[in-house]
Amino acid sequence: MNNFQYYNPVRIVFGEGQIKQLSELVPTEARVLITYGGGSAQRTGTLDEVKNALSANGNREVFEFGGIEANPEFTTLLKAADMVNEHNIDFLLAVGGGSVIDGSKFVALVSSFTEDDSKNNTVSREKAWDALLSGCANIDTAIDLGAVLTIPATGSEMNNGGVVNHSERQAKLPFRSPLVFPKFSILDPTKTLTLPERQVMNGVADAFVHVMEQYLTYPVNAKVQDAFSESLLKILIEEGAAVKADPENLETRKNIMWTATMALNGLIGTGVPQDWTTHMIGHELTSLHAIDHARTLTIVLPSVLRELKDSKKDKLLQYARNVWNIADTDLDDDTIIETAIVHTENFFRELGLPVSLEDAELTESAIDPIIKQLEAHKMVKLGEHGKNDLAVSRRILERAVTSKA
Repeated sequence: MNNFQYYNPVRIVFGEGQIKQLSELVPTEARVLITYGGGSAQRTGTLDEVKNALSANGNREVFEFGGIEANPEFTTLLKAADMVNEHNIDFLLAVGGGSVIDGSKFVALVSSFTEDDSKNNTVSREKAWDALLSGCANIDTAIDLGAVLTIPATGSEMNNGGVVNHSERQAKLPFRSPLVFPKFSILDPTKTLTLPERQVMNGVADAFVHVMEQYLTYPVNAKVQDAFSESLLKILIEEGAAVKADPENLETRKNIMWTATMALNGLIGTGVPQDWTTHMIGHELTSLHAIDHARTLTIVLPSVLRELKDSKKDKLLQYARNVWNIADTDLDDDTIIETAIVHTENFFRELGLPVSLEDAELTESAIDPIIKQLEAHKMVKLGEHGKNDLAVSRRILERAVTSKA
């Protein structure tokens, strides 16, 4: 196991009816901006529940900003940042899934980047873009934020990272800062019961690939992290099938919600090498073709595993044995590995998710623009070894053109 430091200050408030805790969690004199997405928070009554909880005690002034996209847009988020400055907001409350929380984190970080004109509180687009290009690594102040999670998937409710999309520049870029760990996150699994099946299955797949990016690299004798990762993967396989068969089962929803949070709160990634090739290629698919984030991951992951099976051999065999129970001693290593990858593809298919570019109605002609975008965004040394150059990314995409089924 490698040396590491682990720090996570996020208070998790889990369970049915816990939105009422907002009256105690948000400072009583705060000027609060509630951020949310496309309107489901309004339709389902969650937004009213949040506002009622905030008004239960204290003298909070509450404002709203809706319309944050499923892939949070840079230009939309800067409008929210302008609203922060206009109303002297000192607390952001993200109500939604990972995109809303990611976007709110970015708003918290860049709201102070106003134009040089002292009379103008508008956030500088160029300063904010430069900050995003650098991953927001050098920012030293941010607005406090909390979260009410409604879509389990990204783990953003318990980590310090996010992703922002900039359609005009055809870019989808990650950022990270210790300043944007949420002060708290409320996880009420009943809020997931109104989600469309597509979003539920996307969430299961997103969490699954988050675990794989941290687990399926090469061994460093990290027994705790490996065992925890394998357990999370097996839970997602089991509960993914269960929620598809019985979407009203609240116990299943609880396990999915908590597993998705644990998949990317930093714990299983401590002291181990991490990959993230699948995500970086997937981001370009989303940016260029507006494919759901999770679906880009299920398209790319099987081909990553096939292309990199030699460098990932030991962990692929471990994955086959401990997650898929493939232990036939008569099989050679290559057959065991391929069987595990096929099981992974079939799991995604059973959730109704694509496993090839063809499944997303794309052809081999999609590859060149993706490679150009990876190069433009300096994604040229990917993977746990930093050796996945553009030639490797191209071979991954070529493998992903059609599925083996």
